Amino acid sequence: MRILKGLVLMALMTIFSGCSAGGSIDHYANYKPEMKLEEFFNGPIKAWGIVQDRSGKITRSFSIDMVGSWENGIGTLKEDFDYYDGETQQRVWTIKKIADGKYQGEADDIIGTAEGRVVGNTAKWAYQMNIDVGDNTYKISFDDWMFQMRDGVVINRAYLKKFGIKVAELSLFMQKQDQK
Repeated sequence: MRILKGLVLMALMTIFSGCSAGGSIDHYANYKPEMKLEEFFNGPIKAWGIVQDRSGKITRSFSIDMVGSWENGIGTLKEDFDYYDGETQQRVWTIKKIADGKYQGEADDIIGTAEGRVVGNTAKWAYQMNIDVGDNTYKISFDDWMFQMRDGVVINRAYLKKFGIKVAELSLFMQKQDQK
């Protein structure tokens, strides 16, 4: 009986944690200001973020210097990460607009293709990435939500999942910088 209760609890946790954290992106259709990926991710952007484990404890802090550019519906976003523990990392995204409000993205450390959609003030991305933790590497799914705010700010909340269960959250605050 105890094993059955445990299995039922695990099934319920998987069902509820597997649901998208932000609900349907269509909910944000009338939210303002409107998210325009090609405008926000064009030029220099500064970002600050934290990663929290499933209990809410901060496990990493970092800042990112980004530079984006677009040509003929294809964007390049160069991200230079500076983790507060001394590690540095670079990721270069190639983002393609495939239809009105629909995008695909690729980067060297992304598994396959990231699928993106923009509605109202919101962009939602889904992708997978291998993440090293100690001596182990884990294939993690990202449920990544970006919300356009006023004053050139985007708030990014990503829910990291393994087997449909949330294992971490990432919070990122991005701000457009003046072009020099």
